[in-house]
Amino acid sequence: MKRICVFCGSSMGTDPAFAEGARALGAALAEMGITLVYGGGSVGLMGVLADAVLDAGGEVIGVIPRPLWARELGHTGLTVLHVVDSMHQRKALMAELSDGFIALPGGAGTLEEFAEMWTWGLLGVHRKPCGVLEVNGYYAPLLALLDHMVQQGFLRQEHRDMVLVESDPRRLLERFATYEPPVVARWLDRAEL
Repeated sequence: MKRICVFCGSSMGTDPAFAEGARALGAALAEMGITLVYGGGSVGLMGVLADAVLDAGGEVIGVIPRPLWARELGHTGLTVLHVVDSMHQRKALMAELSDGFIALPGGAGTLEEFAEMWTWGLLGVHRKPCGVLEVNGYYAPLLALLDHMVQQGFLRQEHRDMVLVESDPRRLLERFATYEPPVVARWLDRAEL
């Protein structure tokens, strides 16, 4: 693993533990020599994460769409900053640059970006690990929904298990390093229901 993409909020959220989780992940990335790829903002958890990597001597690549440059206050102290024209270009470049994808707490954008990368894994577009850093139970409702999808026959257990979950950032990164995607058919067979 040379580069990991992290999706997270451009806000801080209500729990101080979210920022602590971002700092811990940033420190772990730098310590393990893994470059951070992220959305390029300087505010919220995005800024906390990028600053933590940089403060620990690590490298950070930001990818931000021109329309969000002013709104997300693009980070000007990064190792590399790509300013692109659209969200589609942002996600495509982040996917191309990264060896895996992690979600920290965040809102609709974080969820959408992470879900797309996980879906690409399900479809075989890539074979990269996807995981969430669970901070104070933030993702518990989402993980319960994924389990519900399995129970209701809309998601294979093997595909659910592709979402790696850890509360310790180093443990999550270690699991990323040894990740092997499952080899299963994409769709549920009616006979399995």
